[in-house]
Amino acid sequence: MASSDVNVENTNVKTAPGVSLDEHQKTIIGSVLDLFAGRPSLKKLQLWDDNGVFQDPITKAEGRKQYEPQWYGLQSAFSEIERLHHEVTDAGNPIKMDLKTRYVVKGIGKEQTISSKIQIYLDKSTGKITEVQDKWDGKLPDSTFTNIFRQLNSVTVPNLISVPKTDEEDAKRGNQ
Repeated sequence: MASSDVNVENTNVKTAPGVSLDEHQKTIIGSVLDLFAGRPSLKKLQLWDDNGVFQDPITKAEGRKQYEPQWYGLQSAFSEIERLHHEVTDAGNPIKMDLKTRYVVKGIGKEQTISSKIQIYLDKSTGKITEVQDKWDGKLPDSTFTNIFRQLNSVTVPNLISVPKTDEEDAKRGNQ
């Protein structure tokens, strides 16, 4: 699926010196940048494997029914999302990227800047995303209590956030 078919908004992917990307990698990275910017779409999420995983310090979403609502939930949770910096540091598998994003929480106006180390894992045969890890300050939690909270979040968010069923419904929400 070419980036034009997916309507990737972030087409200017910045790379560290010596890192080169093919067109598929640019599409994948651009679509992931769009997701982190609160700009999901069903077409962008078709770049993911049905059994894919998204994890960050507050969730571990496994499978399409859990990870899609996490991405659509950003629109509900934040009034502003601004990418301050990104740079792809490794074009391997996983693709590695530094990302710095400013979020403003809806309703209360609290501002939070998060610096992340992103890892994007791809299935070698299909080229689809099998996992995205968002490591805040380069880390994912590793405690039983935190992991229980992350699992709870991955099950609760899908009950609170609806995911569009069609491209038309997606477009009505302002998603490409």
